[in-house]
Amino acid sequence: MAEGLELVRTGLAAGAVPESVYLAAEGSGDRAATAVAAQAEALGVRVYELGAGVMARVADTVTPQPLLAVFPMVEPELEVASGGDLAVVMVDVRDPGNAGTVLRTADAAGAAAVVFCGGTVDPYNPKTVRSSAGSLFHVPLVVVGDPAAALGQLAALGYRRLGTVVRGGEDYALVDWRRPSAVVLGNEATGLPAGLPLDAEVGVPMVGRAESLNVGMACAVLCFEALRQRRLGSPAALGTMPG
Repeated sequence: MAEGLELVRTGLAAGAVPESVYLAAEGSGDRAATAVAAQAEALGVRVYELGAGVMARVADTVTPQPLLAVFPMVEPELEVASGGDLAVVMVDVRDPGNAGTVLRTADAAGAAAVVFCGGTVDPYNPKTVRSSAGSLFHVPLVVVGDPAAALGQLAALGYRRLGTVVRGGEDYALVDWRRPSAVVLGNEATGLPAGLPLDAEVGVPMVGRAESLNVGMACAVLCFEALRQRRLGSPAALGTMPG
């Protein structure tokens, strides 16, 4: 379920055809909303005009937007495709907002795939869809139940598997992100489970009193350092992670 004008418009622009579109009564006078509804209708999609107050009862948000669409779920990939430089893996990430932010960040940083595994929230959770801001339609999704199996696939494709930790990991700015790398993110409260087949651990040094970064924020810091290095050609400092 995609709620909101921009999300529905992004889905249509990405070539996804909704099963149905719903236009709120208060949206009938909204030019942008009616234009997107007409775009969907031109594709043969049934558009339903709702009565007053109906959208508020069926939408997931507290303050619903005037347009809602139901898209068919994209069949997730079973494996990461070869040839990428960056992948993001979520292991037991439970918060749908965090998962959506990770999708959006991975899309913006040019990741080849986002892997959902180990109890991670459903990528089609309504809040995840909203938080992805349309990136759900852009980034290849891979769903693998067993984290070790997912990380094994990545190793076979030549990805270095870098687990994120709060303390004790290699400074992310010293890592050579020009090599194919997989950022592995763990549970918001407990982090990554022990025993995962990782090649190294990385962290973001902090000088303030905050205990840690939010999962989505940590993903953004690491992914954009990887993008910066691929664009400019070097780590932030002279040292680089061995191996």
